[in-house]
Amino acid sequence: MITYILVSFAILALLLFAVRTVRGHREALELEDLQGYATPVDIVAFRNLVDPEEEEFLRANLRGTDFRRIHRARMLAAAAYVRSTARNASLLLRVGQSVRSSPDPQLAEAATQLVENAQRVRLHSFYVIVQLYGAAMLPGSHVSLAQVIDRYQNLTEVLARVTRLQRPQLTSRIAMVV
Repeated sequence: MITYILVSFAILALLLFAVRTVRGHREALELEDLQGYATPVDIVAFRNLVDPEEEEFLRANLRGTDFRRIHRARMLAAAAYVRSTARNASLLLRVGQSVRSSPDPQLAEAATQLVENAQRVRLHSFYVIVQLYGAAMLPGSHVSLAQVIDRYQNLTEVLARVTRLQRPQLTSRIAMVV
């Protein structure tokens, strides 16, 4: 029964993703606009939240019911972080698309990398969210989030490069936004 629920949930999530991708925002987004739309993601806290050693410590030191309750809360918190990374990646995709046609070849190349990385982060994020909800329901399951965190960190580094090339005066402000 649980398998059918998980499969149904995964299918619904993929359908939602497909609809959002097709109907997604097509309008350009400027670097200055990120401050009003992006959600800051604390990478250090995110890594700590999903640290396998921390999970093992909790498993070893808590009663079964307490561990399952805390594990569920941690997986749901991790899903919130992943949703934020997916939302930010969607915004950065729009920024990259607006800058990609720049006459400056370095900026155009950096914007192309931003678009490609943002697409990868979005796709991987939706896959991981399904896994996290499954792990929240089944505490014995393991979800590796290192790849989505690393990809998001790489995405923010490419954004920093685009910002330095296009609007150097915004570099420190943009870094705090995502």
